Amino acid sequence: MSSSGSGLNDLVEGSSSIHHHQQNPVTLSRYVSQKRRDWNTFGQYLNNLRPSVPLSQSNCNHVLDFLHYLDQFGKTKVHIQGCMFYGHPDPPAACACPLKQAWGSLDALIGRLRAAYEENGGLPETNPFANDAIRVYLREVRECQAKARGIPYKKKKKITKGNEESSSSGSMHFS
Repeated sequence: MSSSGSGLNDLVEGSSSIHHHQQNPVTLSRYVSQKRRDWNTFGQYLNNLRPSVPLSQSNCNHVLDFLHYLDQFGKTKVHIQGCMFYGHPDPPAACACPLKQAWGSLDALIGRLRAAYEENGGLPETNPFANDAIRVYLREVRECQAKARGIPYKKKKKITKGNEESSSSGSMHFS
């Protein structure tokens, strides 16, 4: 290593003879690091399928299967309809209902994977993470978990041109 201390930078930057600027390696944001980990995890999941599936041939069914697979690592108690605590936000005792991935975690995961797909050369129109089936699945998970935990879900108010108020409930109104 040279006395200037640039040997480490050479290794990090992949350059052995040309020095542009002496700087520390770039620290990735938490989001970028997580997105890279998620992308690698999804790729590994596809690779472990029998037969394995190349990332370029993945589709929304692979994504849905991946989301179901992740439930085994979940930490959110989701009460089933027959459970005495179904619909109770703070149950007083433990029950045998399954732990699943929380809707918010899945939603964020899909957002990161959707971005990673396109950053890795995938076309927006073929992005399996942007498929309508994924949106429907996430909506169903959100509603199911909200009911099971007794947490009412209300849509955020949308402000539109000419209409400053919108209904905050999920119901439709007919004229």
